[in-house]
Amino acid sequence: MKELYIKQKVFSLSGKFTVKDQQENDVYFVEGSFMQIPKTFTIMNTAREEVALITKKMFSFLPKFFVEVNGTEVMTIKKEFSFLKARYTIEAAGIEVQGNWWDMNFQVYQNGEVVGKVNKEWFTWGDSYKVEIVKEEMEKIMIALVVAIDCVKADHAAASSAAT
Repeated sequence: MKELYIKQKVFSLSGKFTVKDQQENDVYFVEGSFMQIPKTFTIMNTAREEVALITKKMFSFLPKFFVEVNGTEVMTIKKEFSFLKARYTIEAAGIEVQGNWWDMNFQVYQNGEVVGKVNKEWFTWGDSYKVEIVKEEMEKIMIALVVAIDCVKADHAAASSAAT
């Protein structure tokens, strides 16, 4: 099992952060498009090659995010219409997320088998997540999933603060 750590910088307006391994070596780099339409997050390997892309769909009634890994769309996260509490669904072929993904404590299954786990780390500056990868071939999808959910949460928080 491999463990990776995602820690966002609290005061980073550009949306740049890294994914580190247990020895605190950089494994992936994440860069957000600040003030760009459509809003995107690019995940790159250590050679700065794009391995995943998260894109917020523009001009839709409810927010929708597309996640591509190695140029192939692997999942969609979309907000569902509801009056009281925000509800989102994750659509992905053969991939299921169980647990409290809104609070970043969940397991990821592929065809009924656990392929990874995500836990939010508490008492840290910024958002920090521990990502356990059980199946190595799911590593990029796991990282893209965590970044995408975090992007959805940030978008929701921005919309909520703008409404008040």
